[in-house]
Amino acid sequence: MVKETNISINSDRLWDSLMTMAKIGPGIAGGNNRQTVTTEDGEARKLLQKWSEDAGMTMKVDELGSMFFKREGTDKDALPVVIGSHLDTQPTGGKYDGVLGVLAGLEIVRTLNDLNIQTKHPILVVNWTNEEGSRFPPAMMASAGYAGIYDVHTLLSAKDAEGNIFGNELDKIGWKGSEPVGAQKFHCYYELHIEQGPILETEGIDIGIVTHGQGLKWLEFKLKGK
Repeated sequence: MVKETNISINSDRLWDSLMTMAKIGPGIAGGNNRQTVTTEDGEARKLLQKWSEDAGMTMKVDELGSMFFKREGTDKDALPVVIGSHLDTQPTGGKYDGVLGVLAGLEIVRTLNDLNIQTKHPILVVNWTNEEGSRFPPAMMASAGYAGIYDVHTLLSAKDAEGNIFGNELDKIGWKGSEPVGAQKFHCYYELHIEQGPILETEGIDIGIVTHGQGLKWLEFKLKGK
């Protein structure tokens, strides 16, 4: 077992995984269109499942379709260290938004396996369903459901612009699970994300820690004419 030693991931392997995932749901200008609970989303989930199970992890899927992949730790009573994000994209999404956070977690597990390192806490890699909200409102749907902000039944009843019901579409692609939403408790949570602004790049800094998140408030007005 390696102790007190700096280790590095296999960056080439992570890059190859990102590029392979990007082949599912290609979009315009080299990006991706892999909206939530579409055929493309289902294909991406199957690929993530294969990779994760090949890395020795076990999978659970909750009622909102979020995927939880677990690598056991040495302390069976310890809560997991969680690393995750999302695989779904906007209609004109990029190759790295969300996906990097999921595949980074997978790469950490792969690297630990390569070096035969056992951790005290389990490691849990998570793919949250419908973080983008581009097809079904609200955004951050499944993670907000996990946090208890929204009722699960209400979320499953959400409709898209064509009137399709979220729960039905989740069933259709085969990813509505049986795990109760919020059942899995966390020790801590990490999410690696690409920068969504110019600050780090402009200042020549490789990595930063988020201190604030963007807040949104939607207001609906109805104006009646004469």
